Amino acid sequence: MAKPKDNPNYKVIADNRRARFDYAIEDDLEVGIILQGSEVKSLRENSANITECYAAVEDGELWLVNSYIAPYNRAMFPHEERRRRKLLVSRKELSRLWNETQRKGMTLVPLVMYFNDKGMVKMKIGIAKGKKNHDKRETEAKRDWGRQKQRLLKNAG
Repeated sequence: MAKPKDNPNYKVIADNRRARFDYAIEDDLEVGIILQGSEVKSLRENSANITECYAAVEDGELWLVNSYIAPYNRAMFPHEERRRRKLLVSRKELSRLWNETQRKGMTLVPLVMYFNDKGMVKMKIGIAKGKKNHDKRETEAKRDWGRQKQRLLKNAG
């Protein structure tokens, strides 16, 4: 994946920052997404939300459920805001994702939606396991200690 400095076309549309707090991400995967024309126009205006959505393998296909893409007001044929969107992935990856979610009790969490270097909308999906409350507290304590350490280094220097 190209970084913003390397490529001017790379642009993050929506980021699920809460996912890394609520889930332990074990692996991630870049997938394509099937969109309608008005949805792409709306995404170019930076209006999407992936915080409360999830991905699921159903009937041999990968779906993005409950994602929000704001309506494009100048569209001749508007789209549904919270419709199910099909995600594009190879058969091999699809079977691996199905095995992870069915056998090991994992879940598929959208991490980030972005335009890649070719201007195509892509999504990064994380294979994750839910954290317990004590794990979340531990993560928060580490983050707070990191901030405090940075402040101490900044003030000392």
